[in-house]
Order: sequence, then C-alpha cells, then structure tokens
Amino acid sequence: MAWKERSVVDARIEFIEEFRGAEEPSLASVCRKYGVSRGTGYKWLRRYAEGGEANLVNGSRVGTQPQKVPLALEDLIVSLRDAHPTWGPKKLRKLLESRWTDAMPVVSTVGAVLKRRGLIHPRRRRVAMRRGEGGPLVCGLPNDLWCTDFKGHFTLGDGIICHPFTLTDACSRYLLRCQGLPDEKGGGVRRELERAFQTFGMPWRLRSDNGPPFGASAPGGLSRNAIWLIQLGIGLEFITPGHPEQNGRHERFHRTLKDETAKPPKEDMAKQQQAFDHFGREYNDERPHEALGQTTPRAHYVPSTRHYTGKLKAPEYEGAEVRIVATGGTVSFRGKVLRVGTLLSGQPVAFYEIGDGAHDVRYGANCLGYFLERDKQPRLRPTRTEPAPTAVVSDLRGSVCATEPPTPQAISPNSGEEVRGL
Repeated sequence: MAWKERSVVDARIEFIEEFRGAEEPSLASVCRKYGVSRGTGYKWLRRYAEGGEANLVNGSRVGTQPQKVPLALEDLIVSLRDAHPTWGPKKLRKLLESRWTDAMPVVSTVGAVLKRRGLIHPRRRRVAMRRGEGGPLVCGLPNDLWCTDFKGHFTLGDGIICHPFTLTDACSRYLLRCQGLPDEKGGGVRRELERAFQTFGMPWRLRSDNGPPFGASAPGGLSRNAIWLIQLGIGLEFITPGHPEQNGRHERFHRTLKDETAKPPKEDMAKQQQAFDHFGREYNDERPHEALGQTTPRAHYVPSTRHYTGKLKAPEYEGAEVRIVATGGTVSFRGKVLRVGTLLSGQPVAFYEIGDGAHDVRYGANCLGYFLERDKQPRLRPTRTEPAPTAVVSDLRGSVCATEPPTPQAISPNSGEEVRGL
C-alpha cells in the first residue's frame, strides 16, 4: 500500500475511533473537525462496519462502467415500452419493480435506454410567441364581442370522436353556432364562422384561448384563421394562458351544453347534432338566464350591422413605420432582417418605436413581439415591459356605444331562417 494511501486510511481510522470513543458521539462535530461532510462520514462508518480497515481504501475506477445497463435489462425496458407506448421512464421503472430482480436502475437510466434505442426524442423547440393578455371581458351591446372555443371532445356510440365548436355573443349570451366537427382543424372552424357571419353579420371582436384554431406557435401566436379574421376587420382577443375565467361566460355555457346534450353521448354524429340543435333553440328561446334577469338570450340579441362580404383588407396603421413581409416570412427594417413568419408573407407589419432602440412589432392590433436594434442577431422577443403604442390601427372599433339598440331580429342558431313569435 502506497504511503499516501496509507495515510488516508490512517486518517479515516482516526476519524472512526474518535467518533466511537466520544462519551456523547456527535457525527456533525467530528465531521467539522476533519473537514468532511456528514455524508462522507456516514460512508466511512458504513465501509468500516462492512469490511474493516481494508474497506476504507479507495478502489480504482479505471476500466469500470458503473452506469452500464445489462443487455437483458435494456431488452426488458424496450419490451415494456412497446407494450405501453405512451409511458415515460417513471412509469416504466415502477413496472420494472415486479419484473426485474437485480439492482433497479434509476429513472434517468431508463430514460437513457429509451433514448439510445430511439424510442423517445427531445421535444421540438417551440417558436417564441407572444401569449394573450385578454384581461376582463368587456362588452356593452350585442356583437361587441363574440366568444368561441371547442367544448371538450367525447366519443359517440359508433366510436367517432365529436369536437363541438361553439360560438356565443358575450353581451346577450345568445348561442350563434354549436356544431359537432370530426376534428379541431382550422378549415372546419372557418366554414362555421362564415356561416355565422352570413346569418348574423360580423362582430367587432372575437375572444378565444391561445390554442388552435386561432392561436399558433408563431410570432404573435397568430394562425391562418386569426390572420383571416384580422383582414375582415375583426379584432382578436386571446385570454391569458391559465386563466379560463377570462372567457368565463363561455366556459359556463359549456357545462350546461355538456349536461344537456352529452350525458350520455348520442349514437352517431347526426343524432348528436340533432341534440345540439334542439338544445340551441331551447337555450335561446325558452331557457331563462339568471344574468339576464331571468329572460332569454333572444330577448337581448340583435344581428350585427356589419354585413359579411368575404372581402379581405390589409390593416392600416397610424404613427408607425410600415414594412411588407417578404415571401420567406422575413422583413427588413433599418438594415436588419427579422423573421415574422410565412403566414404574413405579402402583408404589412408596423414598427412602433418605444424608446432606446426598442420597437413594438404589430400586425393589425396584435403584437407580434418586440426587438432591439442593438441585438447582434435580430429576433422577435415574445415579451416586453414597455407600454403599447397608443395609435395602433385606424380600421378597428372598440366597444359599441349606443343608447337604444335596434329591435332584435329573431334568428335561430345554425340556420339562416327567421323565427317568428317575437
């Protein structure tokens, strides 16, 4: 045994003897005296108890692979993953406890095996986006603000999954659309919105959460449908992530919808849609609403005077420097190239200077982010602390202001037919 190694063992023996010989042994005080942690002290005591003085010598780690996993264990982990494709390392390790009798691997080792075998992959990095800051719901008259969302999907009797798309007027609580769709893709949603616009006219603003079909993982969080709505002159409001109460009226409506139409789900999509339509007529025409003084939504709703023509118009700006987005989704500003997304190709975006070389970048009234001229690699930052510019878009109106609304025109949801009996 080398002299240096011998002196190390002597010091550890001295440590153990001092600890054991004390009248009131205190591991913490002995560890402080020898300049080691309590974990190290416990390790020396355990080694000495298991193998005496010889066990206090540091073993060589040359050529060892302490984290090497036996091939049989790797194969077992892979087979369990094949049987449970959606299970992660934590759940698979729990399952291993009843299948593997040798030393159990830690969770990270199970994850390393799955990565090595190509069964899990790193998550795709999300594009930085500016999330919604919807704040309290504000509306004064019908069509000031419409609210939309998908009520949670459910399986019908024939195995088809139904995704109910809903659209309500925030002021009157009037149900504008309730349509069962086979998925939550943007094409189906756009068709339902067009039908609603053709029947009821267009709102001034539309509120939704940050997910599809209006939100997207793109600068500003704008999807293709969101850009289409902006070009129609409809302002978008995205609620703050994690705050469904900002769309609380619509969320509460969903609970009523589920209780009345999906407990239990119907046999197929046709019968489920019949249930939605029947519920819509009852909800609008017969069911008293407490927030409306126990009157019906129909007594308060009037169609919009903003008729839908389908014509699109690019936003107009005041007090900003405007640039046109190139085909590749980039825009040049003051000698720097900034990426804003291919969905905005050919569209004008506005740059509002907010001081100290910082610029608020907007499409319509929606903030795409901001960037700093001093950045060596120009990029859109998803958040900022500076106030938004006061002059944003000249083409969008806020809340409607009027003293006497026109007489309501009775129209049923999901159709263009007038309903008599007012």
